[in-house]
Amino acid sequence: MLATMTVASFTTALSQSSHANTVATKTIATGSIPDAMQREFTGTDLTVGKVIGSAPNYTRHKISYESGGLTITGIMIKPRGKGPFPVVVLAHGYIDPKNYWSGQGFRREQDWLGNNDYVALHVDYRNHAGSDKDPNSDVSMRLGYAEDVIGAALAVKDSQLSYLDKNKVALLGRSMGGGVAFQALVLKPGVFDSAITYASTSTRAADNFNKWQRNDYPIGNQILKAYGTPKDNPSVWRDMSSRYFFSRITEPVLMIHGTKDESCDINWARATHKALQRNGKDATLVEYPGAKHYMYGEWNDSIKKVSQFLKRTLT
Repeated sequence: MLATMTVASFTTALSQSSHANTVATKTIATGSIPDAMQREFTGTDLTVGKVIGSAPNYTRHKISYESGGLTITGIMIKPRGKGPFPVVVLAHGYIDPKNYWSGQGFRREQDWLGNNDYVALHVDYRNHAGSDKDPNSDVSMRLGYAEDVIGAALAVKDSQLSYLDKNKVALLGRSMGGGVAFQALVLKPGVFDSAITYASTSTRAADNFNKWQRNDYPIGNQILKAYGTPKDNPSVWRDMSSRYFFSRITEPVLMIHGTKDESCDINWARATHKALQRNGKDATLVEYPGAKHYMYGEWNDSIKKVSQFLKRTLT
C-alpha cells in the first residue's frame, strides 16, 4: 500500500535497481532532508569560458563546475575591472528543462548585478542545458538543485580566480529557486553569507506537490508511489520540507513577495517568515500590495532593498 511506503523503503528499492546503482553515488536518491544532510557536498573545477556577450559594465561567459560528481553548466556575469567582486549565485524558477537554455531567467537581476559590481553566477541545474543528467531529480523533490547551488558556492571558494571575492557569496532564488534556496540553507549552513528570495514556492513540500506535481503524470504517481500521500505519511513529508529544519540556518534572509501572487500564495511566504522568526533567524519579509508573481513596477523598488541588504550582509 502507498501509505506504508517510507523514504527508507524507497531507498532500499532504489539500491536494488541496477540503474540506480550506477547513479547512487552521484545523485540524491530521496527527498529526505535528514538523509541529504549526511551527504558530502562538493564544488570544484569552476571553469569560465570566453566572452559570449557584453555590456558597457560587464561581460557574459559560459561556465561549468563539478557538483556532487556531476558537471553543472551556467552563465557568469563578470563586471569589468580587477575586483575582487562579491558573488551572487542565482537559483532560477521553474522552466521546463526541455525548453530551457543556459542562463535563462533573471535577466533583470543579471544586468543589475553586473552594473553594480557583483559577479552573478547563474546555475543551470542538473538536467538543464549542458548539465549532466539526474534521473532521480523529480522523485528526490529536486534536492539535487539545492546541491547544485551549494556546489556553485563551494566552486567559487575553491577557485583561484582573483576577481572573485570568496568571502562574500550570497544566494538569490526566485519562485521554485526560492524553495531551492531554503533547501540549500538547511542542507549546508554557512556556505552562503546571506540569501534573498523572490516570490518563493512553499517551504512545505506538500503545498508544492498538491499544486503542481500531484496531477502531473507520471511524476505525481512516482512521488506518491515513493512516499505515500501527505495525509497518510505526514512524518515522511515533514522530512522533505525545509521549514522544519530552519533551526540550522545561519544566514540573514530577505524575502520579497507580492500579495496578489497568482502562482505562489503570499500565505506561503508569511508562514515561512513566521517559522524563521520562531527559530530566531535574521529574516525580513517585504510585501508588495497588489503585486503579482513576476513583479513589474514593484521590481524597481525591490532591487533597492536587495542592494541595501547585500551591502549590509556582504561585509
